[in-house]
Amino acid sequence: MDDKTRLIRAGSVTSKLAKTVGPPIQKGSTVLMPDAAALYGAGEVTYGRQGLASHQALQDALARMEGAEGVALYPSGVAAIAGALLAVLQAGDDILVSDGTYAPTRRCCEKVLGRLGITTRYYPADAEPQAVLAAASGATRLILMESPASLTFEMQDQAAIGALAKARGILTATDNTWGAGYLYRPLEHGVDISIQSLTKYVGGHSDVFMGSAAARDPAVVAALGDGVLNLGWAVSPEDAYQMLRGLRTLPTRLARHGENGLEVARWLQARPEVARVYHPALPGAPGHDLFARDYAGTCGLFTIALTPDAAGSAADFLNALEFFGLGFSWGGFESLAIDCDPQLKFRQFARDYGGPLVRLHIGLESPADLIADLERALAAYKTGRR
Repeated sequence: MDDKTRLIRAGSVTSKLAKTVGPPIQKGSTVLMPDAAALYGAGEVTYGRQGLASHQALQDALARMEGAEGVALYPSGVAAIAGALLAVLQAGDDILVSDGTYAPTRRCCEKVLGRLGITTRYYPADAEPQAVLAAASGATRLILMESPASLTFEMQDQAAIGALAKARGILTATDNTWGAGYLYRPLEHGVDISIQSLTKYVGGHSDVFMGSAAARDPAVVAALGDGVLNLGWAVSPEDAYQMLRGLRTLPTRLARHGENGLEVARWLQARPEVARVYHPALPGAPGHDLFARDYAGTCGLFTIALTPDAAGSAADFLNALEFFGLGFSWGGFESLAIDCDPQLKFRQFARDYGGPLVRLHIGLESPADLIADLERALAAYKTGRR
């Protein structure tokens, strides 16, 4: 061989790879086929975008966790929402969406699906199952839930909605990022598509984006897979490996997030500056009965309503925090806080939550340190001074 040819062919894998704890990270767009027939063979992975070793390992692990027949991967949580909806909807369809769904989902429904001739209608985030189905029309193709709602924590009876919808030939999907596919398994409760932002708890370190959609029905699984292929979605092998690594420690991390979150939430319940704590794992909280029936545990995300008669504002509370970062994401190792009220103006079914709303994500820090930080912030809220 000429040196130019020798350099091109040098370094090819010619022997069986050593077995490691994690899958190999295969980087490649081109996939070399064993023979000419395989180039167009059904079921063959012919291009790296379809997923290689780390992608397939992650999909298998997620399917086992969620009790799914298949899992589609997307480059972000919002992409998972968009990809799942586009995979099963077409022009002329109507979808019912929980009014508690978070802003990027609303934007996708109104600015993307609407342009494609798909109508979005919203229903109250805490509507009873019969009321949700009563709003369905002959054109309704799908009901999209988010339970608990990620800002205001209304809970829905997803099993009942799923059963009623199935009887009418309507698909159901849920944004299950709060349940992370581990604390709550929607497919086991009759929901057709379980969607989550893996960016949050599965990744767990606030440094990689990804989303997933899982299903049991082979037709839905095929539609999700076709949607990924036809729209050109892809995730990198390194990101797939990172998500798989996060999945290994998910139960341990979620348990600590849940314990820390409940300790902080119980402390906040007793504070005079707090009108109400919206955390479904707390007895007496809205939706607690559904939580106790369906969930294996809790995570670290909840919302508080501050008393409305303080001298300060929610901004004073947030600006006084030192250990809590001010940021929109959650699910990582760190504690975060945001004010919710600016996002509630987009809701169609307004209600009074008792005061200014602040969402907290309780991370893996010492609860005592977080409580001390919150105590300083509550003092700033009460007086208007830091």
